[in-house]
Amino acid sequence: MAGVTPMSDAEAVGTERRSREDVPTTSEAIDSPLLEVKRLRKEFGGVTAVDGASFRVASGSLTGLIGPNGAGKSTTFNCITGIHEPTAGTVRFDGQDVTGLPPYTLAERGLVRTFQIARELSEMTVLENVMLAPPGQVGESAIRAVLPGLREAVERDEAELVEDAWETLSFFEIDHLAHENAGNLSGGQRKLLEMARVLMTDPEMVLLDEPLAGVNPTLEEKLLDRIDELRREGLTFLLVEHDMDVIMEHCEHIIVMHQGQVLAEGDAETIQRDERVLEAYLGGDV
Repeated sequence: MAGVTPMSDAEAVGTERRSREDVPTTSEAIDSPLLEVKRLRKEFGGVTAVDGASFRVASGSLTGLIGPNGAGKSTTFNCITGIHEPTAGTVRFDGQDVTGLPPYTLAERGLVRTFQIARELSEMTVLENVMLAPPGQVGESAIRAVLPGLREAVERDEAELVEDAWETLSFFEIDHLAHENAGNLSGGQRKLLEMARVLMTDPEMVLLDEPLAGVNPTLEEKLLDRIDELRREGLTFLLVEHDMDVIMEHCEHIIVMHQGQVLAEGDAETIQRDERVLEAYLGGDV
């Protein structure tokens, strides 16, 4: 998170244009994906929630994952991020097979997610919530935390952590809430806090599960601005969102799921013209 600085409007527009041109096309993304899901299947008893889904996400992209309720989007997210173990299929991240690995191991490798409902630690302050996120903190060792000769390393690590936490809160413009209990935040503020915690783990890729649900228009715009800025800096996003305007305006590549399978892929124009998508999901014009 260190080194994040605001850009002027002109710089942002120019960087955005260059960044979108640099993102691989569909065919190029196949050759160099950061995330690759292949023939993913998840069954719950006799119900098949994900039925052989395959797709790739290009590094540095903002990719949308859409589909009607029950299409298998959240279950796919859960299988990718270790919440559920897939019944079959593989998940590869950064060239390595990570199928079935637990969430904490995936987070250490740089693959993290948010949830539809933000899961803050309500009795802790906003600052404490953010400081808790980074893995491998020196103070997690009980011996180092209490022995005088080793305590200095803990104090140095914590000082750096506090600085990073304040910088991250400032980036999401919630630093004025640092000492507020997280349970007192509004729904939109909790989504910003969740994004701040995710960023403190120093990820390579973030899976966003309906990050704009229940967020007022002002905070929605702020969150989208931050996501776009982070993508310009190289972070990769896979976004589940029901707001089609957001998907069509912000995502370079869109994956459509229906009945547990990938129905279509492509850019916004391709998806809007696809009759299968219009019939199965969008119900007409986008």
